[in-house]
Amino acid sequence: MKRILLFLLLAIAFTSCKSTSSVVTKNEFKKESKNLANHLVEKATDNIGVRYKAGGTTKSGFDCSGLVYTTFESESINLPRSSYEQAKIGKVIPLNDAKKGDLIFFKTNKSRQINHVGLITEVNSDEVKFVHSSTSKGVIISSTKEPYYKNSFEQVNRVLP
Repeated sequence: MKRILLFLLLAIAFTSCKSTSSVVTKNEFKKESKNLANHLVEKATDNIGVRYKAGGTTKSGFDCSGLVYTTFESESINLPRSSYEQAKIGKVIPLNDAKKGDLIFFKTNKSRQINHVGLITEVNSDEVKFVHSSTSKGVIISSTKEPYYKNSFEQVNRVLP
């Protein structure tokens, strides 16, 4: 009888130690990730029209990785500063699995290594749009349908959960 009583007391004690916070379901987790992606895209696209500036990380000018770095930093997500190093973060995924909030990388001007990055803003069946800072036009939205980006595409990385 004492063993049963002790077992019941222990069972009650252990179950009462559970956290009072609600369990985050898979759907809630996906929703939170989607909200984060939307916020990052909104933050980055708020800079459309800002000029290109090599090494730039402010409204006075951005380079491509500076735009991505600053955008993620606004959500306390620390990324490396260069596009080459940013390409090593997260999980490389196929282009056709890309979604809003993923990073897209390029090897432009016949470079042997990744030298350009953008933040995916929209995905359609045959096109991916991304915000980035181009040397000629500053912060703009471009598309993988454009020959320049179609021919220099290298990879997509999922950084967000």
